[in-house]
Formats: sequence, C-alpha cells, structure tokens
Amino acid sequence: MEKIPVLFICTGNSARGLMAHAFLQKHGEHLFFVNSGGIEPRGIDALAITVMKEKDIDISSYESQNIQDFVRDQHYSYIISLSNTADQKAPIFPGVAYRLSWPMENPASFNGSDEEKLHKYREIRDQIETKITSFIKEVEEKTS
Repeated sequence: MEKIPVLFICTGNSARGLMAHAFLQKHGEHLFFVNSGGIEPRGIDALAITVMKEKDIDISSYESQNIQDFVRDQHYSYIISLSNTADQKAPIFPGVAYRLSWPMENPASFNGSDEEKLHKYREIRDQIETKITSFIKEVEEKTS
C-alpha cells in the first residue's frame, strides 16, 4: 500500500511542527510519509530536542524547512496546521484532500524559569503526541 503523504505546517518549524513530524514518523511509519515546514523557519529549538529525547526520539538532525519548498514537490493528502499564523498564511497546496487545524500554543513564546519552560515544552509535546495517536487511529479506521 502506498503511504499517505502528510505535511505539518507551523510558524517557525522549530518545535511544534518538528515534534509532530517525529511522532507521526515514529508511530505511523507503516501508513504515512511525513514532512514539516514553517512560514518563517527559525531553526530547530534546543528545548524541543531535549523533550523529544525524553521520549527516545532524536530530532537533532531535523531541519527547519520553509513550506514553500513543499508546494510543488509533493501532493499531500493531509495538510495539518499547528498554529493559527500558519493556518492563515499558508499557501494553497494543489490536490490536498484534507486540511486540518490543530492550533497549539507555541512553547518558545512562554516566559518563565528554565524549569517552567521545560515543563511547557513537555506539555505541548504530550498534546501533540496525543493528537498524533488519535489521528493515526482515525485514518486507520478510514483505510481499513
């Protein structure tokens, strides 16, 4: 069976989009081909790397990419926005079957102590993982 192409879009593609990318790649590798990109790519966030390592997922080699790089390269079945900014500013992707919006708080915009920031990143990471596992189950039900 051909894998279902999914593109996560986010504002900076530095944390949320890369975490979603990694979780779908890990948990849904049998079913999905996945990419992620940002409206204004900012480079990978060090705290995102840290909290994903806690889940035994290494995203340190991931790249923060611009969604413009994906507009013509691949037809995606799912475009999933993880921020309102990305949802509003994303270009039109031809042939998209489903465009989903999963707005999540940007952990990088949180102000607090180092421990409080780490807690916020864990919170967002866990929200993303929960959303990804639900998404995989929904798609598996549709395709079975």
